[in-house]
Amino acid sequence: MGNLATIDIIIFLIYFVVVAGYGIWIYNKKKSAATGSKDYFLAEGSLTWWAIGASLIASNISAEQFIGMSGEGFFVGIAVAAYEWLAAIALIIIAVWFIPIYLKNKIYTMPQFLETRYNKSVSLIMAIFWLFLYVIVNLTSILYLGALAIDTLLGGDNLHIIMIGLLLMALLIGLGGMKVIGYTDVIQVAVLIIGGFATVYMALQIVDQRINGAAVGNAFAGFQTLINEAPQHFKLILDKPTTTTTTLAMPENLSVQKYVVLPGLAMYFAGQWIVNLNYWGCNQYITQRALGADLKTARTGILFAGFLKLFMPIIVMLPGIAAYVLYSKGHLPGFNGVKDGAYSAILGFLPTGLKGLAVAALTAAIVASLAGKVNSISTIFTLDIYKKYLKPDATEIQMVRTGRWAIIIAMFVALAFTWTDVLGIGGEGGFTFIQKYTGFISPGVFAMFLLGMFWKRTTGTAALVGVLLGFLLAIFFNSFAVDIFGKETWLYTAFTYEKLENGVVHTITEIPFLINMGWSFFFTVVVMVLISLAGPKVNPKAFAIDSTMFKVDSRTLAMIVVTVLLLTALYVRFW
Repeated sequence: MGNLATIDIIIFLIYFVVVAGYGIWIYNKKKSAATGSKDYFLAEGSLTWWAIGASLIASNISAEQFIGMSGEGFFVGIAVAAYEWLAAIALIIIAVWFIPIYLKNKIYTMPQFLETRYNKSVSLIMAIFWLFLYVIVNLTSILYLGALAIDTLLGGDNLHIIMIGLLLMALLIGLGGMKVIGYTDVIQVAVLIIGGFATVYMALQIVDQRINGAAVGNAFAGFQTLINEAPQHFKLILDKPTTTTTTLAMPENLSVQKYVVLPGLAMYFAGQWIVNLNYWGCNQYITQRALGADLKTARTGILFAGFLKLFMPIIVMLPGIAAYVLYSKGHLPGFNGVKDGAYSAILGFLPTGLKGLAVAALTAAIVASLAGKVNSISTIFTLDIYKKYLKPDATEIQMVRTGRWAIIIAMFVALAFTWTDVLGIGGEGGFTFIQKYTGFISPGVFAMFLLGMFWKRTTGTAALVGVLLGFLLAIFFNSFAVDIFGKETWLYTAFTYEKLENGVVHTITEIPFLINMGWSFFFTVVVMVLISLAGPKVNPKAFAIDSTMFKVDSRTLAMIVVTVLLLTALYVRFW
């Protein structure tokens, strides 16, 4: 275990034994009950609200957050917390308005929603789309970034062994089905939060010691030091650069690079909402946790996850800012300044014992996300492709067996793509890699879901055109718009900057991808509306909606109010 002391290894092994043992106990207990496909894929009716909330967080917070978001914290600062904090509002919207529609119409998978509301063609196209996205983009990035972080912490040269180890741990949990995943996620998220907060606390103490010369570091003094030493890293809204063309020699070059990733106030009127609402509301990987529950349990679990999201930037983003301050003052001599290495650089400071807890927390996040992701892959493949097109007469046992084989195959495909980083995840920056390439399909998918839920006139033809148009528009704005229309239009401002990678200077011209997403979504909705106006006033496949579906009880309302007040306070403080 490289740089880990005996006590660190013992702490990590305790984590592994507890999670594996609990998962096996849940699995054996479950075998005596019903073991149909819905029980395997959805844990139908058996997950409590706290298990749903914990599972949502454990599945969401993974390598791209710990490594990628911490890297963006190092590079940009607190502005990247918008992804986490706006997710809390997105989860309120999902809990109040989206989940009632899913549950009333007995929706178990997102492709099933599309078939029920539109037609089989839309459903099949998106089922294949999602499988491709989950395996090639999500699984690979989680596995690569996670293994890279742990390998760096352990001293290097064990990347492939760690990849295999993470896959085997995820297989152990994933093959047990959604119930095993859901309840082991409770332990995973507890380890993740305890280990994450312990790491942040120690990082802030180190800042106080190294920067202020304190004999015994004080975490609160360390946090204040971060604000004093890097005030620009504590601005939620980035200012738009005054120049659109920069070179490495210009100080504005760095500002342009930051703005391209997080385009200030403009992103709140563009892609930021699409990212969050599509991820939390139209994503099998996430919604699957709530689709097997009743409305009250599902809502409470989702809102609980939203409340927890408010605290996630402390765990996943603050270490990156600490790394930035230490690095800028020359206190990270072994760190090369590559943003995705920031979290591992901080972990290198941790004392014996705490390092083992940090590795356990990181492993918990990675394994929980891998297991949840492959379960969603197997669910979509089995219920929406295998059962409908390959073997319509499949028995419950055959479906569960097929789901398990889908998990194994997906894992091996992900391993093949990450073995030599074929996709270049490390060079793009993990968090940005996922957001950018997911953003190619998010505008069309979210437009299709939003109009399908709340506008009864939307047609299947409009949905099919919408999902394809959204994808094509995203590619157009990303790759061709600047060449055709120029860098400055009333729709967007493109920026040209220089970036040094592996000793080579690259000149890049691009529109901020969150702006691309916003306009792709807007034009997709316009076209879908125009197409649907040619159809009947009420589409025969439209969902029946009444206002009573969206009423909330006093406890739910209280949870919403508390979350909104806390979020408001955060934005007022760091605007």
